[in-house]
Amino acid sequence: FCSQQEHAYPADELMPLTCRGRVRGQEPSRGDVDDALGKFSLTLIDTLDTLVVLNKTKEFEEAVKKVIKDVNLDNDIVVSVFETNIRVLGGLLGGHSVAIMLKEKGEYMQWYNGELLHMAKELGYKLLPAFNTTSGLPYPRVNLKFGVRHPEARTGTETDTCTACAGTLILEFAALSRFTGTSIFEEYARKALDFIWEKRQRSSNLVGVTINIHTGDWVRKDSGVGAGIDSYYEYLLKAYVLLGDDSFLERFNTHYDAIMRYISQPPLLLDVHIHKPMLNARTWMDSLLAFFPGLQVLKGDIRPAIETHEMLYQVIKKHNFLPEAFTTDFRVHWAQHPLRPEFAESTYFLYKATGDPYYLEVGKTLIENLNKYARVPCGFAAMKDVRTGSHEDRMDSFFLAEMFKYLYLLFADKEDMIFDIEDYIFTTEAHLLPLWLSTTNQTISKKNTSTEYTELDDSNFDWTCPNTQILFPNDPMFAQSIREPLKNVVDKSCPRGISRAEESLGSGPKPPLRARDFMASNPEHLEILKKMGVSLIHLKDGRVQLVQHAVQAASSLDAEDGLRFMQEMIELSSQQQKEQQLPPRAVQIVSHPFFGRVVLTAGPAQFGMDLSKHKAGTRGFVATIKPYNGCSEITNPEAVKEKIALMQRGQCMFAEKARNIQKAGAIGGIVIDDNEGSSSDTAPLFQMAGDGKNTDDITIPMLFLFNKEGNIILDAIREYEAVEVLLSDKAKDRATIFKGKMIPNYIIDSNLEMESMDQKSSESDAHKPNSEEAPSDSQDAGAVGEEPEGGGESSAVGDPDPLSAASTASASVSMAQEDPHTSGSAEASAPEPACTPGDSQPQEQNTQTEATSKAHWDSKVQPMESILADWNEDIEAFEMMEKDEL
Repeated sequence: FCSQQEHAYPADELMPLTCRGRVRGQEPSRGDVDDALGKFSLTLIDTLDTLVVLNKTKEFEEAVKKVIKDVNLDNDIVVSVFETNIRVLGGLLGGHSVAIMLKEKGEYMQWYNGELLHMAKELGYKLLPAFNTTSGLPYPRVNLKFGVRHPEARTGTETDTCTACAGTLILEFAALSRFTGTSIFEEYARKALDFIWEKRQRSSNLVGVTINIHTGDWVRKDSGVGAGIDSYYEYLLKAYVLLGDDSFLERFNTHYDAIMRYISQPPLLLDVHIHKPMLNARTWMDSLLAFFPGLQVLKGDIRPAIETHEMLYQVIKKHNFLPEAFTTDFRVHWAQHPLRPEFAESTYFLYKATGDPYYLEVGKTLIENLNKYARVPCGFAAMKDVRTGSHEDRMDSFFLAEMFKYLYLLFADKEDMIFDIEDYIFTTEAHLLPLWLSTTNQTISKKNTSTEYTELDDSNFDWTCPNTQILFPNDPMFAQSIREPLKNVVDKSCPRGISRAEESLGSGPKPPLRARDFMASNPEHLEILKKMGVSLIHLKDGRVQLVQHAVQAASSLDAEDGLRFMQEMIELSSQQQKEQQLPPRAVQIVSHPFFGRVVLTAGPAQFGMDLSKHKAGTRGFVATIKPYNGCSEITNPEAVKEKIALMQRGQCMFAEKARNIQKAGAIGGIVIDDNEGSSSDTAPLFQMAGDGKNTDDITIPMLFLFNKEGNIILDAIREYEAVEVLLSDKAKDRATIFKGKMIPNYIIDSNLEMESMDQKSSESDAHKPNSEEAPSDSQDAGAVGEEPEGGGESSAVGDPDPLSAASTASASVSMAQEDPHTSGSAEASAPEPACTPGDSQPQEQNTQTEATSKAHWDSKVQPMESILADWNEDIEAFEMMEKDEL
């Protein structure tokens, strides 16, 4: 906490590896994860009541003053309604709850006058616009300043939300209404819960993962107790505890009966289809379901809680942390672990229910693993891969809000606490709400609608919470007797085999292949892939796709290596794309008879000269190198020296090509795609990445041209021999190109009448719509880098529509400056998956017919007069084109 305050405040979260704050918009986007960040000092607010639980009352008092003084809730930023509710609104209400408790005790917070509650009410009103739907389900996101449907809100177009997102509001909203006497908050939250209940699948009594907020139709019809649904069930039961409304308990019991009938397969909890609940929807579980044993304790169903908790603990003992997802045979499915607290929460509740010291040992293991594997100088870092122990520069606010709260409470004796924790209920973010709210400001009439609910064989717990003192009469070994059969469940399902450490001591197999070392042209590497169950599929556009099937691996250990290899590939590609998303560059033909009027869209390189920092660019005549692939020493250095080298893609890394031509004396390089017919019209921007090594030795600029654009230069060489080009960050006007140089006389003296006719024709053509519209490019999440003719290059670009390139009749010549914000896909140094979710749109080419019509080079030589007539310019206009961007 102190590290967060020292290095990150007032930022929302701490980045513990780099010891700085995470400010939204200043760091690469992480997608939906960033929706929790609202520039409102998230971690500070989320941690307030934790400080009091840990008896840090002075620090709490200072933190509250900081929140009151510094936090602004009126930012023009789009945030998640769900995350803002549980973390910020819940944090403010939890802070208020313990602040008034401390004030009543008379020692601390005597100055406090409900300031946190006033802020909570302000935030509550800012969230209300999200509920402006016919169903009463909230939009998933809201703009703190402009709401939802305001023109500047940048949100309000969504149609779906997750069940937990809409169903995890009642505790905070009802508490806000009870604290303030303003009933609207509780009314809105109840309406959302009522709608979800009405839309449950009536035959199974289950709910899906995502729902249409306008129609109420289920979008994702799988059901479980993990991500997307988890806290909906939690809030039904806890709403009964906090508010005393029987209908919430009846709903929970109805759902719980369905969960235990269909989803619970002890010790597993597997997702099923809501319409066919006997059919499993997937063969893996996510880590968020670790909260469920704790909820089962609150329900009073201890046996399955012990069983599931023990299974999860066995997975943790194998990997030190609970992976984000793991399969039914306990293999890692998603290897990340963002220091989630749900397992610690269930451990605390089980210890409270059983008094079994075994759960203290479990807590000790959690603390030791955190200190040993996650602790870094500036805090605790999330695990990027639980198998390798690699870190991620991330420490979510829930880590301080929940993890340390539950661990402290697990070990705390009653005398260690400055207040009675039994007087409060925990929200899903572990914020404390006092139970006396159930009798305060009751503005909602309670209706007994028990006739609507299914009669369940669960009469012991229909109307009361369980008394833990009678759960285990005179049998302290009860919990152990349930755990015992599950002690080796993970190792039996997932044999450990010989450890890598043991292998390295002997003459056993070599260490596993790492993604950063992989070369698709290396036969030995391909054989290792096969052994790991990884298949290599060649795509039509020259790339390759990697697919891993664990059952095809030579052994369970090789299967684990394969999963690790695939995960590393995804991370490597993602990292490269995040690190450098460069705008397109330009290749401009400046020699006779083009004089800068032909501009080709080029892909940048993530190494070599940065053309955006060298505004003049690099200008020179082009020369074709030998060998054409540039993968070995250049055999015609005299032809390449002081020129821009042309070479073909394939056979080796881009960085290797660059080093070879630089050694031969080239001042720049252009790599031409070897995939026939490829064009920037129909494919996303292509970036060339390094080879995974230091590329500081490469100082010349390198650009990439698709096949059609590259052929324009090659055809020009065949026709005019000496072709001079300009490599730059964007196209230059001809006044800039010829600044300080003699303008050719035949441009100045050319026939003005013909030039005038050409101008009119150009202006007319420029206003005609483009006859071809490039189809959208669906990105293939499984697509990885390419291996043209056995080469080792790879592409993280999406899989282009195979028809789009074939259907494009004309070469792509851009006369307009490309949008510098257009994102592209990186060329990876090894075959890597295109792991960025969503669709990438192809680059739009702003093509002026004036240039396009002249960009096709026929095999016959055009008369010079025709060329000059076509490209004649008004010299007066030419001299005034200082700021013209072609």
